[in-house]
Amino acid sequence: MPQLAVGVDFLAEFAKLQPPVRRQTVEALTKFSEHTHAGLHLEKLANMRDERVRTIRITDYWRGVVLAPASGDRYVLLRVMGHDEAVEWAQRRVFSVNEVSGVLEVRDVAAIEELAERETAPAAEPLFAKVGDNELSTLGVDVQVRRLARTLTDVDALAAIEPFVPANQYEVLFWLAEGIPVEQVWADVVAPRLPDGPIDKEDVSAAAERSRGRIALVDGPDDLMALLDKPLALWRVFLHPTQEELAYRPSYAGSAQVTGGPGTGKTVVALHRVKHLASSRELPRGSILLTTFTRGLAESLELDVETLLDTEQRRAVQVLNVDRWALGVVRAEHGTVTIADDEQLRGRLPQAGPFTPAFLLDEWRQVVLANAVTTGEEYLTAPRRGRGKGLGRPQKQQVWAVLREFAEGLRRDRLWTFLTVADEAARLLAARPSPPFRHVVVDEIQDLHPAQWRLLRAAVAPGPDDLFLTGDPHQRIYGNHVSLQKVGIGVRGRSAQLRLNYRTTAEILHWSMRVLGDATVADLDDGYDSLTGYRSALHGEPPEVAPAATVAQEGEELALAIEQWREDGVAPGDIVVVARTLALARGVAKELKRHGVRTAELRDERPPADAVRVGTMHGMKGLEFRCVAIVAASERNLPHRRSITPVAEDPVRHALDVRQERCLLFVACTRARERLRVSWSGTASELVPA
Repeated sequence: MPQLAVGVDFLAEFAKLQPPVRRQTVEALTKFSEHTHAGLHLEKLANMRDERVRTIRITDYWRGVVLAPASGDRYVLLRVMGHDEAVEWAQRRVFSVNEVSGVLEVRDVAAIEELAERETAPAAEPLFAKVGDNELSTLGVDVQVRRLARTLTDVDALAAIEPFVPANQYEVLFWLAEGIPVEQVWADVVAPRLPDGPIDKEDVSAAAERSRGRIALVDGPDDLMALLDKPLALWRVFLHPTQEELAYRPSYAGSAQVTGGPGTGKTVVALHRVKHLASSRELPRGSILLTTFTRGLAESLELDVETLLDTEQRRAVQVLNVDRWALGVVRAEHGTVTIADDEQLRGRLPQAGPFTPAFLLDEWRQVVLANAVTTGEEYLTAPRRGRGKGLGRPQKQQVWAVLREFAEGLRRDRLWTFLTVADEAARLLAARPSPPFRHVVVDEIQDLHPAQWRLLRAAVAPGPDDLFLTGDPHQRIYGNHVSLQKVGIGVRGRSAQLRLNYRTTAEILHWSMRVLGDATVADLDDGYDSLTGYRSALHGEPPEVAPAATVAQEGEELALAIEQWREDGVAPGDIVVVARTLALARGVAKELKRHGVRTAELRDERPPADAVRVGTMHGMKGLEFRCVAIVAASERNLPHRRSITPVAEDPVRHALDVRQERCLLFVACTRARERLRVSWSGTASELVPA
């Protein structure tokens, strides 16, 4: 019986096909997989550069492009296209096995030859002048691609050849062009792909086996259907070699950290690390904690865990967000816990001379609670990271007197905040004879407060594989700044960065990164994080920027855009409209309703199938949609004025707040897989790139 391997490009295209075509594709592939003579279903084409390429009939119009082996039963499905497009695509391409990594490669050899004929010796300094042919060869860049690379003088020219050269070779060239040293490119890109044994350049089946991250191996129709129906199935088979090495490393000597931009698969790595821990050792029930910042993200992780782990592995794992878990610990000791909201907290703080209630509340959170301050002397010497307004000793004494009375009032009235709950839970765990967990895996680490980090440190004994952390400082949207070292978590020498985006097109990603501007971003290890080398291998339409004269016009044009997306085959549930605040989002929902567009709030657990989702930028954390529309991106709405500390009150905090608003917009933009639309009425926000 033939075995069918599926290329990642096919899966990306499959989601875009109209439902009837998807159904007919599934039927054709099922018949192919069940047939004992698969070759009978394949059509050989004339004028082929690679004689192994065939097409398979889906309908009278649609064709699948398949790579057939010279021997054996492993076939690779590459694309589904219209007949003429499929024939042209197949005739231009050649498949080969990389001589270093042994992975299966595809190149548009016709385009490479055409480019090589046009190119002359570069007038400017070559882009790869400082990298020798021997080094490129060692990194798996073959002669044909090296010759083309030698004609390039800038990164724009490099980007232009991406559609034509093998993906793994382009990745090497991209990292080198970004200034990444040859040794690091070898360690991060090439080494994880190295095969265990010798490479047979004629063995396509073995190359397909080694091409995890680009090719999924499917055993039978049931596996194929699962792959097409469940996005999580992609994570099982499409772990990039770098991701797989990080997730399935047998053991880390201590805590480990994985960072990366949006869409780089950090959550995927965290989930697979949980699977590795649960499957590679004997563990008591509930001895692995998988946790994250918000309840919604934790619920999403729990659904993924249910799909990824088998029954026995699942017993070892608890999935809870940090606040919910901390509440459970504190309630077990103190009974009922009443949480005070921000309005209540500000109402309990006076105007103390020049210090406003808002300033005092931030000082309590970012200095007192962050540093576990309990006395006036500790407050006088506590670091004030992220606090720009300098305070002399008399001012600190004045502020401390107010904050001490404020904290005592909360205790007296039995009022808590989520941070004081975390602080108390950490104290209670530290007093126990042993920590409650063997391993703790944490996703979205950038938004956790030091009090929550102290709780996580108390949850597991220091040692091998104690904490596995994933996140992105560029997506920090809650203003917490942390030094892991200061809360007893060391990751030096056990940190890695993912740089390849698997979700967002290069066009959307490039535009979204301009939202961040040039400001540096602090990491969690007393340094700075960089998105150098961050890229996407996917391509599509550039973002649509849509100014409008009035709110009504903005709503009408948005409704027309949504109608067009639906005509293009995008299901309503794959479309989301977001604004900075819930009030703005609900206002847009009313405008859409006037134009016949049904909506449901983003947080609805069971939205109608024909409803477009509507919510806030904060609510987009951890989600993704085919089409994202960001609305009301005007100067009056973004940055959100109530979230920005006045310059006169604290200039450093003001700058950090604006930076936080940029990160929030960046997060919302990078949730889009295929289409991004940004609109406003009046004057555009300063955060929207020109």
